[in-house]
Amino acid sequence: MTTTTSFGALKSIKPAWIKAAVYILGMTPAAWALYLAFTDQLGAEPVKGLEKAIGLVALRFLIIGLAITPLRKLGGPNLVRYRRAIGLVAFFNAVLHVGVYLWLDQDLNWTAIWKDIVKRPYITIGMLSFSILVPLAITSNTAMIKRLGASAWQKLHKWVYLAVPAACVHFMLLVKVIPLELWFYFAATLLLLAFRVYDAFRPKPVRVRG
Repeated sequence: MTTTTSFGALKSIKPAWIKAAVYILGMTPAAWALYLAFTDQLGAEPVKGLEKAIGLVALRFLIIGLAITPLRKLGGPNLVRYRRAIGLVAFFNAVLHVGVYLWLDQDLNWTAIWKDIVKRPYITIGMLSFSILVPLAITSNTAMIKRLGASAWQKLHKWVYLAVPAACVHFMLLVKVIPLELWFYFAATLLLLAFRVYDAFRPKPVRVRG
């Protein structure tokens, strides 16, 4: 009863307001993390702490975006209209995450950055994930859907199925002892991808024309 009422209340709110709330709530953790970093409240390694904090927000929103279709098909609320906003919030946080690494961590030393990408697997995989997200974000608008065509656009955006698990692995390789939170994100990602595989191959009901 309470869940149904909550979904009903959600439908009564204008979509534009919900999208605005997604952007505001999605970027607030990054703003707070930046404040903590620049006021020296992120521990002994504030830059590393900032990278991790912002990157985890990006990962969480990527997983939320991945959950929208399974949630709808399992009888939950239809949040498809907010998927673009959720995806862009994930991308904006990913940009900040990579930006902190390039600027504050590596001081835009491109030689050192390239060595990092080649020699450190977690950097390699992280950059792979980010490089996939870039074209997805650029084409995340109605004009690009029309230009590419719906079929080509859908095929392109299926690359997110690689970007999200790669982002999970990026964070898991970053630490010596993997915390429960990261195991949960990884398991959730695999479960959501498994659902898509199951849904793609399960027999579809045959419609009888009367």
